Amino acid sequence: MKINNTGTFSISELASEFDVTTRSIRFYEDQQLLFPTRRGQTRIYSAQDRVRLKLILRGKRLGFSLAETRELFELWDETPTGSMKQLHLLMAKIEEKKAALEQQLNDIAMLQLELDSAETRCREAMNELTDKTDNEKSV
Repeated sequence: MKINNTGTFSISELASEFDVTTRSIRFYEDQQLLFPTRRGQTRIYSAQDRVRLKLILRGKRLGFSLAETRELFELWDETPTGSMKQLHLLMAKIEEKKAALEQQLNDIAMLQLELDSAETRCREAMNELTDKTDNEKSV
């Protein structure tokens, strides 16, 4: 995957590795989440950019907005080894996501009960109509 021995990557290599479009990668760059260097018109991504792209995509799968991801990156950039501030923020974000998912699960369970109830009422009404029709035919 590497385009040279310095641990750099082209946009097409990253796109292929992470199964995203080059347009997506350029968007993340426009959002100031990735910072490739340039060699003429060619973007050269560092190993750090590769890790950041991986984290952006993981965060996206976990429901993190790009603003939340940027906030975490900014904290990380302040202290390259990480910090308690960053970890506390990440824990708070995780708790928010888990609470939102729990609420969604509860909402889904309630909706399922409502649909089951509506289905039961519909079947009962259909059976009543069928019985009524059958009785009218037999008369």
